[in-house]
Order: sequence, then C-alpha cells, then structure tokens
Amino acid sequence: MNLEVIHAPGGPPLAACVYEPAVAARGNVVIGGAMGVVQDFYAPFAQWLSGQGWRVTTFDYRGSGRSAPPGGSLRGFRADLFDWTADYAAVIDQAHAALPQAPLYLLGHSLGAQLPGLLRNQHKVSGLLSVAAGSGYWRQNAPRLRRVVLLFWFVLVPLATRLCGYFPGRRLGVVGNLPSGVVLQWRRWCLSPRYSVGAEGAAVRRRYASVRFPVHALSVDDDELMTLPGIRSLVALYENAPSAVERIAPRQLGIGRLGHFGAFRREREADLWPRLAQWLAGLATMRPA
Repeated sequence: MNLEVIHAPGGPPLAACVYEPAVAARGNVVIGGAMGVVQDFYAPFAQWLSGQGWRVTTFDYRGSGRSAPPGGSLRGFRADLFDWTADYAAVIDQAHAALPQAPLYLLGHSLGAQLPGLLRNQHKVSGLLSVAAGSGYWRQNAPRLRRVVLLFWFVLVPLATRLCGYFPGRRLGVVGNLPSGVVLQWRRWCLSPRYSVGAEGAAVRRRYASVRFPVHALSVDDDELMTLPGIRSLVALYENAPSAVERIAPRQLGIGRLGHFGAFRREREADLWPRLAQWLAGLATMRPA
C-alpha cells in the first residue's frame, strides 16, 4: 500500500491509499466511502481486491480521517457535499492518469454511490457498483431509523452543530464528526422527497441525468439504514444510465447478519468479496447508454 497526497482544486490536501496489484492491473477501482466512515475501514477489502489484479484507491474526504485539518478540530472548517464531490473527482483524475487506457470503476458505499451523479469528470468512469446506497429521504429510511430520524434532523443536528461549530458525531455515538456545511446540506437532502435532486434543483438533476456509465446497485436485505424503495429512488436519479438493482440476503451467504456495513468486514472475505469482485468485472457487460 502506498500513501499519496491528492489536491482537489481550491481544497486542502487529501490523503489517499493506493493498493497496487502484483501483476499487470486489470484496471482501476476507486472506493468512495460512506458518510462518517474513514478509508481505513475499507483497507482489508482494498488489499484483497488488489490481490485479484485491480489497482485500488481509497481516500478520506476533506475534514475526515487522514484528511482532517491540522490539530483535528472541525470547528469552523469549511466543506460541503459539493466539496466532497470535488475530492472524489480529484481522486478519480489521479487514478485515471495512472492507467489512462484501462477501465476505472467506482465502488460506492452509501454516500460513495450518491455523489458520483455530481462528478465533473464522469467521462473517466466506466461504471459504478453501488453497495447499500439509497436515497437518504427520511420516509424511505429503514423502519427503526425512521422512528427517530426526525428528532435527529430537527433537534440533535441543528443544536449540536450550532453549539460546537461542527457535528460532534463521534462524541454522540452517531455517524462521526462532520463539518457543519456537510451535515446541514445532508439534512436538506434527507428532508427532500427527491433527495439531492429535490434539494438542489434543476442543475443537479441535469448532472445526474448526464451520467452514462452503468450503475449496478446492491440492496442488503437486513440493512438497518436503507430500504429497497430508497435504493430504487437513488438509482432513478441516474435516469439515463443503464442500471440494475440486486438484492443480497444474509441467508444466501449462510450468515446471520450483514447490515449496512457488513459487506466490507474481513469476515466476508470468503463468501461475499468474490461476488463483489465479479459484480465489478460485470460492469463491463452492462451496455453504456
């Protein structure tokens, strides 16, 4: 694994990890992480996937993980979800430059499959494998989350963010520490029936509609956050992309629990990771629009 520093235009340095295969690379995979999840969480899977012949890049969005500001404090740190999309795009640029003739696939976990619709460099992307990623619209949240989420959005997030100058999710045991601009924009998205497109308007709708790379979305049967309707709502934003939605049930794998985060845990190396690799390779057979 090699550490790299990537510079998004106008942004602070980003920390990325590149996992090079021991043989000639089949192509690039850029892993876009979930909200509040640092790149180290994906390291075991990234290392394994590089062993299957892929050049894999993980990264932390500005203000998080290894890309946190000096001293680590997010009080007053300026970043929103458009900035995080710019970070994603910069990582894609660097990965593409390393293997310009090879396919470049995104493996997006939750937020990491929501932001690609906003990318400025969609033409460099050959496909998106979406894992446990759906619209965050609160009415499409999983039932247990839906019972408490309005308290989260209307009380906890505004109050904690105002008091601290950022969202102190680590201290509160929910999501993780987030810049105020990120969490307040995410709040607007999650309160809109059409999520990012509904909250941001026509320009963002057109950006999603411009996507032509294939999108294969995996819905996890026992996901504690996302639902199948929410998965389909997100995929529908990519209205002109070839797409497919596939359900994963823990019983298919012979396990008792998978959930929103389980696909990338080391325990899934034998049963699920080979399937994820097959789905990634299968993006090449989904006909571009």
